[in-house]
Amino acid sequence: MPSARPLTFVAVSSTGTPQFEPVTDADREVIREQLGRPPRALRAVAARCPSGHPAVVQTNPRLENGTPFPTLYYLTCPRLASMVGRLEASGLMREMTERLEADPGLADRYRRAHESYLAQRDAIEPLGHQVTAGGMPGRVKCLHVHLAHTLACGPGVNPFGDETLALLKATGWPSGDCAPSGE
Repeated sequence: MPSARPLTFVAVSSTGTPQFEPVTDADREVIREQLGRPPRALRAVAARCPSGHPAVVQTNPRLENGTPFPTLYYLTCPRLASMVGRLEASGLMREMTERLEADPGLADRYRRAHESYLAQRDAIEPLGHQVTAGGMPGRVKCLHVHLAHTLACGPGVNPFGDETLALLKATGWPSGDCAPSGE
């Protein structure tokens, strides 16, 4: 496992497309451990935790059996998932949705996040519908998805992913000690 390093966002090409890492056999095994099951529809590692293990993966728009899978970015790090789960349990998503309804500027940024997510997914394979993930664009229902979107694409793309990341940083993440279980 690589030594601890600061969180870095992915590289972006001149066309604005995120550049992700290929999934290695070692990554696939770590992700299997993280999820407690074999990973499905893996395309790439989109972000890594400071300890070096995958934190976010990019998935195909369809599972291997052809079932649509609209979640393009999937948070795999168990420590991050647990931290985000605590934020969700606090009622934060309800408060975010209320702000979304009251703040047209925020609603516009969130709609643009939805459009970006949809465009990236459809560039891989269109699913024939406008459903993305996490409640976009009308409500906030999964902070895991929003954080994964921010970690994969960088700050400024998803306002609720950015807010989630800021809240996690305020509680001490990234600390570099979120290695998968069993290490």
